[in-house]
Amino acid sequence: MLLVLLSIATIVLQLVTWLPLTGHPHWIIRSFEFARLQFATLAGLLLVALLCFLDLNTVLPWVLIAATVLCLIWQMSWILPYTRLSPVEVVDAGSVDPDRLLRIMTANVLITNRDSQKLIELVRQHQPDIFVTLESDHWWQDQLDVLESELPHTIKCAMDNGYGMHVYARLPLSEVETKYIVEHDKPSMHALLTLRSGDVIRAHFLHPAPPFPSENPTTTERDAELITVARMASTSRYPVIVTGDFNDVAWSPSTRLFRKISGLLDPRVGRGMFNTFHAIYPWFRWPLDYLFHSRHFTLVSLKRLPRYGSDHFALFTELAYAPSRLAEQEGLKADADDHAQAQEIMDEEPE
Repeated sequence: MLLVLLSIATIVLQLVTWLPLTGHPHWIIRSFEFARLQFATLAGLLLVALLCFLDLNTVLPWVLIAATVLCLIWQMSWILPYTRLSPVEVVDAGSVDPDRLLRIMTANVLITNRDSQKLIELVRQHQPDIFVTLESDHWWQDQLDVLESELPHTIKCAMDNGYGMHVYARLPLSEVETKYIVEHDKPSMHALLTLRSGDVIRAHFLHPAPPFPSENPTTTERDAELITVARMASTSRYPVIVTGDFNDVAWSPSTRLFRKISGLLDPRVGRGMFNTFHAIYPWFRWPLDYLFHSRHFTLVSLKRLPRYGSDHFALFTELAYAPSRLAEQEGLKADADDHAQAQEIMDEEPE
């Protein structure tokens, strides 16, 4: 009976490990990409059980062991860049010119969360130059407007569907746009911001819908929005930051393709996962909220902030604008196959 149970567990592990290789956009298959750390942990536990409880003098246990080891190696290969075992992609800033320092705080507030004071206290504690909220409705806008005395430059799009978005900025904003890139009820925000030094930065703020039955059954819409913004970033004549809730994990093929097409760097690489979701259930945690940036920036600090009542943690990032250090950093490179895949995603985008 134990052999049967462990065999079934091994088969299930094979399915959740290898099905994403099909590239099928259905939400069930793509959701297996999220829990790679959890699947790697389960593979490790299963491997121990196979070695400890089965008769290793027969062939089948060794087949199960080999299959489990392959799953463990494969899952770990995806998440290894987001551990301290890998080299960093973004170098440490070192000494920083205060006029070229940029602090960004991103928070998915959870539309049903009504404990705004905790979040406002976090904002006042960390003093971001740019504060971005996702899922913020009219109630949240009324609460957060108290921050306008400190963060007077704003972009507001209050919505009651869980896709409202607000930007409160200490730094001047210009060329402000709220766009609906793929879906008519899923906004994104775009602006130029001017640092204290006078340097101008292009900023994009995103919250595409996740692949889920209540939203979109496939990843097509989300991936198309990511590729669209990646192309914007790749052709920008300004340094670029992109931040928001991507509803995707850092190690997924979609986010890796976004990084390749955009040319942007991920400060998480070599430093940790900084899992921002789920704030309530520790076992079900993975990174969903991000900040990516062009090679013009180095990293001062990257923090996941304490809970404030949402199902997400807020992400706080401090960057130093350092164009003189461009040559020290390099991200993922896009090849012809990557560009072809990006175009295929755009061609599949629903009208």
